[in-house]
Amino acid sequence: MWDKDTVLRYEEWFDTQEGAFALNAEKRLLEYLISGWPRRGHSFLEVGCGPGLILEMLYETGFDVTGLDISPAMLAAARKRMGTRADLHVGDAEHLPFSDNQFDYVALPTVLEFVENPMRALEEAFRVAARGVVVTMLNKWSFYYLSHGMRYSGHHGGILREATWYTPVCMRSMVRKAAGNKPFIMRSVLPGPFATWKNTMPWRFLNSVLLPYGLGSYTGIRVDLYDIESVTPLMAHTKTVVPAKPIASP
Repeated sequence: MWDKDTVLRYEEWFDTQEGAFALNAEKRLLEYLISGWPRRGHSFLEVGCGPGLILEMLYETGFDVTGLDISPAMLAAARKRMGTRADLHVGDAEHLPFSDNQFDYVALPTVLEFVENPMRALEEAFRVAARGVVVTMLNKWSFYYLSHGMRYSGHHGGILREATWYTPVCMRSMVRKAAGNKPFIMRSVLPGPFATWKNTMPWRFLNSVLLPYGLGSYTGIRVDLYDIESVTPLMAHTKTVVPAKPIASP
């Protein structure tokens, strides 16, 4: 599916005005979802890293990044983009070649739509993550699905029409099953039809808002696998110590 020509078209899409707008919205969603996670010295695996567009963002925000993709052509594009800044692996999302809890964080950005067994891919992500997992998806309850995901009679071509789109309820249920009783943070972006993905007003304002989960074309869930405590620094209380006067020599 992801051969060299497909990868080239994929990258060219993100060079268009609409593609760049969609990518920036997805990045904004991810940045919000992971905003509470510490960066320096923490490892982040992106499953289905593609040509490295999201991987580059994760690196620039301070994580030590690893990317995995089933497509050698995608990894070649990611290697060209990232150089030595990322550790890259060919692999299957349903059978990750990593140890339990090997990474602090794991991302599955718009990946479950393209795997045979999404539940297995989720379970693998939670297996190798020690501190948190973030999942983004294309929303089947969106205008975007009507224009780019639904298979019309006589028109079955295109990568997105070959994808499996999930409803927000279905995705939340799958993530909950894989994660267990862990805290969630959920948001979405891009509520309107594809024609509204523009930098002109009023669409620019509408699309700049982070929406409740399930209302936008792209929806995301963050799961924390450990308790994040808010720590308020305490003022240091110091005492001034006056040195004793030296005893006079007799």
